[in-house]
Amino acid sequence: MANPLTLIDMHPKQKYLATLIATVTVMSPLVAEAKKSRPSSIDEMWRIIERQQLQIEEQQHQMEALKARISQNETDKSGGTQAATTTASARDTAPLTGTKTTTATASGGKAVKSEAERKTDILSAEVEKLKTQLYIPDKREYKVEYGYGPAASEVYRVNRGLSIGGYGEWAYSDNTGDAKSTIDNLRAVIYAGYKFNDWIILNNEFEFEHGTTGEGSEEKGEVSVEFSYLDFLLKDYANVRAGLTLVPMGFINEIHEGPTFHGNYRPQVEQVIIPTTWREIGAGLFGEVLPGMQYRMYVMNGLNAEGFTSGGIREGRQSGSLAIAEDFAFTGRIDYDIPFAPGLLAGASAWVGNSGQGFEYSSPAFGAQRVNALTQLYEGHIQWRWQGLEMRAMGAVGSVGNAAQLSAAKGETIGSQNYGWYTEAAYNIMPWLWKDSLQYLAPFFRYESYNTLAEVPDGFDDYDGLYNQWIYQGGLTYKPIENVAVKFDYRNFNSAGGSLPSQYNLGVAFMY
Repeated sequence: MANPLTLIDMHPKQKYLATLIATVTVMSPLVAEAKKSRPSSIDEMWRIIERQQLQIEEQQHQMEALKARISQNETDKSGGTQAATTTASARDTAPLTGTKTTTATASGGKAVKSEAERKTDILSAEVEKLKTQLYIPDKREYKVEYGYGPAASEVYRVNRGLSIGGYGEWAYSDNTGDAKSTIDNLRAVIYAGYKFNDWIILNNEFEFEHGTTGEGSEEKGEVSVEFSYLDFLLKDYANVRAGLTLVPMGFINEIHEGPTFHGNYRPQVEQVIIPTTWREIGAGLFGEVLPGMQYRMYVMNGLNAEGFTSGGIREGRQSGSLAIAEDFAFTGRIDYDIPFAPGLLAGASAWVGNSGQGFEYSSPAFGAQRVNALTQLYEGHIQWRWQGLEMRAMGAVGSVGNAAQLSAAKGETIGSQNYGWYTEAAYNIMPWLWKDSLQYLAPFFRYESYNTLAEVPDGFDDYDGLYNQWIYQGGLTYKPIENVAVKFDYRNFNSAGGSLPSQYNLGVAFMY
């Protein structure tokens, strides 16, 4: 800052320039403070305002002293014919009200805010905005956190308090053969999370399927809690999760918001072999053991073999609804973002546990006996995203113990072995059509194959290969923005037992 004694002997224009330089110099800390990133909490905002208030007061004292010296010198030189005056308004002791701290009187008699006052007013307005905000940011960052989908992960990114999100899907299906065409509000989902503090988080998903639960004999939708769990974030490598949570298997079961996958319907392999959406009650650990290497492992209530059918284990899910907990299961998953190949991810997961749940199964061939129905499912997956190219592949193989006793008691064949796999490729062609566009347009192709009766107990029917199926699927996914997708696809179904109806699908998916 210029020396005030030096200013006394300067020419008036020189004094003005020196005063301007001095003002810029003393205001520079405030400018630097204002350029910092937006405070993350009200407490941090308070600390910034208090620091700036002290700086403002100190700088005002220096400026008043400087102006007083200059005025006194001019008075002495002119014989006292003119007096320089400075006025200051009373400082408000509560800067959060947004009132002015100092005003200078211009030559026209009009009060003019100083730069310091203007910056304090801006900070005060930000505090008021933070105090009334529901912690729903203007722009969301759609990325996966701790294994959950982009919209479901929003609660991890708020500072404190309530987080709201969700997703939905609508689809029209034109079926060939005798099957009628349908149009359906597939699902409307609300995510409601709450961040108690930096390390305890509650996350919930409430799902409404097919528009309404309704009444009458026709099939209607349902309302369900898809997940409701607590996370205790302790260390990067070891955190605790407990509650109704998603089984960490495959691509789709955990990350299933519509804009995150191609096609209007989820892959069949991830509905039949991995019974998406699959959730059970349990507790376990998750974390990142090495950079890019993440794991999740839980102990959960087991499946209920009473629900097993020739079509697989899907109806054995208990979904946290008065779940029988005589038998438990272990499930675990590991994923690795391979560092030497950007965009390449590989991983595997498993489910192992009895599904008998203490029930006796009676049949003429085996009599009445309890069965363990040990159920195993192992899955591996790989995904590569490079520039506009997207490729993924997944395979799963499973087994059911005591399949003969279950088949005899239920009167239908329960497969002792099952498998499924699919591969998929897509490419974003929008940069070729519109170079500077941020929109997305990708043709895709998917091939699936699965068999829920890959092996059957001796003496039981495999129904002439009806459950040995494969699907060819192709289509387009268009995203005008990241979280809205318009989809068109064609699915061609086939089985060893004969051809099946094909399907044209058109729909919209969104997340928020």
